[in-house]
Amino acid sequence: MKIVIPGGSGQVGTVLARAFQNDGHEVVVLSRGASKAPWRVVKWDAKTIGDWAGEIDGADVVVNLAGRSVNCRYNPENRRQMMDSRVDSTRVVGEAIANATKPPRVWLQSSTATIYAHRFDAANDDVTGIVGGNEPDVPESWKFSIDIATSWERAANEAETPNTRKVLLRSALILSPDPGGIFDTLLKLVRFGLGGTAASGKQYISWIHERDFVRAVNWLIEHEELSGPINIASPNPLPNREFMRVLREAYGMPFGLPAFEWQLAVGAFLMRSETELMLKSRRLVPRLLTDSGFEFEFPDWKDAAADLCERWRKKN
Repeated sequence: MKIVIPGGSGQVGTVLARAFQNDGHEVVVLSRGASKAPWRVVKWDAKTIGDWAGEIDGADVVVNLAGRSVNCRYNPENRRQMMDSRVDSTRVVGEAIANATKPPRVWLQSSTATIYAHRFDAANDDVTGIVGGNEPDVPESWKFSIDIATSWERAANEAETPNTRKVLLRSALILSPDPGGIFDTLLKLVRFGLGGTAASGKQYISWIHERDFVRAVNWLIEHEELSGPINIASPNPLPNREFMRVLREAYGMPFGLPAFEWQLAVGAFLMRSETELMLKSRRLVPRLLTDSGFEFEFPDWKDAAADLCERWRKKN
């Protein structure tokens, strides 16, 4: 197959491109900057139709991952970039597919677990899950994140692509041992003795091992009966307290200093990030995936953490 990955130069795109190429597929990454990679990289501006659209015409699959990182301070300029980079890139990918003489058979569009409500009482699945933004006392920055997610999905849904199946990937934390990724950052806290409970520790962390993420994407490509929003997450999310304890044990760190909410606020400010990334309870389960017969290689965090730590050590 020919697989085009707009915005595929980041960690998640690299995980997917590497796996697709290893499976013998032709991989094309659309990137705003020139970069060397084992696959072909084509430049685009993620806003307007250009020569890059020819890569989509005749492709089998498009996986759009484009969007500015949300790991930043939510100041007005960063907010504008986070919103525009997602909506504009999704809109123009939809235009390229709509204009294609031979459109791809499936368009996998990145979304996020952040779209769901902050809750502890029950998990959000992709059939009955509650979209957030109306929870009591929800912080304004959390509402903004949900606005981004809903606007992102709306741009994909509004694209007129009758011959292309659309799947919205509501992904949890995608964990791989690659440098600079989410797992690398979490493990850095553990290694320095800072990987303790964050605030109350009751907030849920939803996650997925990179191999299951790749397998889920392949499953969605192959299973034509699946479309619309699909949760991409392990079936077993954990409260922060337990999640970090398991990670410490997997690495072999006997302790981790806890952090109160005010300390997280200071740390987030110094790191130019937001506490939402640590405090919002993202309790996600993949009902449509599992109902369709998908089986996880790493359904439990204990096994996933052990594998990721072992592979991280081999890389470092």
